[in-house]
Amino acid sequence: MNAQNRRLTGALLAGAAALTLLPWYSLENGFFSGGWLSHLWRDAASAPALWQLSSHPWLGVAVALLVLCGVSALLPAVLRNRLLLLWSACGVLFLLAEGHAIGYSGWSWLWLENTFGALAQGQPAFGAGALLLLTVFLLLFAFALAERGVLKGDAFVVAALVLLTALVSVFVLYPVLSLFVVSVQDATGGFQPDGLITNLQDPSVWSLACLKGGSCGTAWRTLWLALMTASGATLLGLAFALAATRTPLPFKKALRMLTILPIITPPFVIGLALILLFGRSGVVTEQLATLFGIEPGRWLYGLTGIWIAQVLSFTPIAFLVLIGVVEGVSPSLEEASQTLRANRWRTFSRVSLPLMAPGLANAFLISFIESMADFGNPMVLGGSHGVLSTEIFFSVVGAQNDPSRAAVLAMILLCFTLAAFVLQRLWLGGKNFATVTGKGDGGRHSELPRTLRLGVYATVIPWGLFTLVIYGMIAVGGFVQSWGLNNALTFDHYVRAFRITVSDGHLLWSGVAWNSFWTTLEIALIAAPLTAAVGLLTAWLIVRQTFAGRQTFEFLLMLSFAIPGTVIGVSYVMAYNLPPLEITGTAMILVACFVFRNMPVGVRGGIAAMSQLDKSLDEASLTLGASSFRTLRKVVLPLLKPAFSAALVYAFVRAITSISAVIFLVSAQYNMATSYIVGLVENGEYGVAIAYSTVLIVVMLLIIGVFQGLVGERKLRRVARPMAVTAPPAAPSLTQESAV
Repeated sequence: MNAQNRRLTGALLAGAAALTLLPWYSLENGFFSGGWLSHLWRDAASAPALWQLSSHPWLGVAVALLVLCGVSALLPAVLRNRLLLLWSACGVLFLLAEGHAIGYSGWSWLWLENTFGALAQGQPAFGAGALLLLTVFLLLFAFALAERGVLKGDAFVVAALVLLTALVSVFVLYPVLSLFVVSVQDATGGFQPDGLITNLQDPSVWSLACLKGGSCGTAWRTLWLALMTASGATLLGLAFALAATRTPLPFKKALRMLTILPIITPPFVIGLALILLFGRSGVVTEQLATLFGIEPGRWLYGLTGIWIAQVLSFTPIAFLVLIGVVEGVSPSLEEASQTLRANRWRTFSRVSLPLMAPGLANAFLISFIESMADFGNPMVLGGSHGVLSTEIFFSVVGAQNDPSRAAVLAMILLCFTLAAFVLQRLWLGGKNFATVTGKGDGGRHSELPRTLRLGVYATVIPWGLFTLVIYGMIAVGGFVQSWGLNNALTFDHYVRAFRITVSDGHLLWSGVAWNSFWTTLEIALIAAPLTAAVGLLTAWLIVRQTFAGRQTFEFLLMLSFAIPGTVIGVSYVMAYNLPPLEITGTAMILVACFVFRNMPVGVRGGIAAMSQLDKSLDEASLTLGASSFRTLRKVVLPLLKPAFSAALVYAFVRAITSISAVIFLVSAQYNMATSYIVGLVENGEYGVAIAYSTVLIVVMLLIIGVFQGLVGERKLRRVARPMAVTAPPAAPSLTQESAV
């Protein structure tokens, strides 16, 4: 039996198991609980497809299509692959069609009921059996393509590409399309565009009364805040990058650590620290009232406070984007400019700064998108000045309960971010910023002009001190009884959050934070390796394989990064709250959200790292008879350890600190730490919220260290090892020779 036959046999056996051994529909208690094993063929709720045929006769089509695939696998190769393509494609389309067309109570659309008549019984969402059979049909389709010579007949490459395309379509494209569909539906699911038109014309969204001294609409307020935040974060990130690379500023390592700290901090914690400093009962506010008699105000609760918190939160991201760009400017170009008698300011403004344009554009774009998607800081500091992310939240979970309005607001938010994404591409498109070539490039970067250097110092040092004060407040805030009322130090907040008691010789995790803490760690530890693995596999396909639609495939991957987290959360709720895939309120939807939200970072890191690896390494392995999978596992992945580690750490941190998407997806059973902390803030329990956040930061630092230790470093050189040298045998003496 050759490899192709083994693959087909394995896939067909998996399909048979899906029809006979696994629950076809979703289970109320979940698949991984294992309760269905005891009554698999006795309970209709957990029965496989063959048992369900009597009540759901349309499932016979899926059974027949799998049988046809099995029969086709026995035919000669020329006819086999054509028939497998046909039947497997029909299987995928049928499962998708019947899953959408038939819901809990029967037909999902009235025209189907009018055409085919009413159904005696509807169906729940897909379960393990249906999802496995769908995967089997996709694999059979991929194996048939490989047998026809697609991508040099490499079955692993074709299967990986088909499955990744399906996953991206399901978890990126499908939710966004569902968002547009919901915006033109009424409460019964019928087509009704009145809600879309009404919400688009709502004055509270588009009002320009601010030009006359009034209040702007939510959309313009959000756009203005995002532009101000992106500008501030980009300028501060550039100042920090210049200070770290072009000035003799001491304590540069401490400066880099200071800029990284906000990345591992839950996004709304900085807003909490600002309240402890500048709120009505804040330290600074009380001191000003005592010393100068200044009446405490509410200036912090509004766009000003949100802007300060967002700039503090997103400057580190801009810094990480810009520091590599600033270091990458060729010193020889700056030396050539000065040789031609240009002064330092002209060299910087006409040579160095234009070469930093890609980094500045990327830093601005990322900060803009992060500001648009930010939910935590506007929730804590927004007051009556709501932005699109908070308005979407209250449209879904508030008293309004208006999914159509939430969908329209999410579409507006998506249009803003995609417009920024397109404008950045248009601005940078067709321009060449390359300064690093294969030739040696010695020399040192020129120093900054004196005025600019002093300006950098005047910006970086106060901002760094302010950041230290913010984190000092975070460190102290968890030990204060009640800010502004009772400033006595106490451990009560940590005890209340993380109390451990002993009862009958057993440990009881009785603290209020333990449930969400363990759930968060579990979800993050599952999502992080999946994110890194899927991201690097996708990068390998993009860099090493040539196939039709590669640029479209890459764009769809990056689309999930350009979509704000708030839009992701809302679209997931609307897409996966009904059949065929009903995973709202489960751990699966959280894992899927984290994997496909953070995967683009792993993809870009993998593409950058893989571009440095010569393709001849892969070709040599393939020439020696290794398969593509073995080449990827044994040759490529060991050389991508830095990229894998970076993707792993980023995915883990983002899974713990994310709030904008998670706030829509958590449930009573699966409540994430950030969502729980927001609830504490809403109830005014600032001490417990800060104590919980501090513990999260410490845990993240520890687990990041463990990740880096487990992944290790790549080794590109031979290591000299001591070898045992045995003395050669002694030469025979003259007497011995004579005797011989």
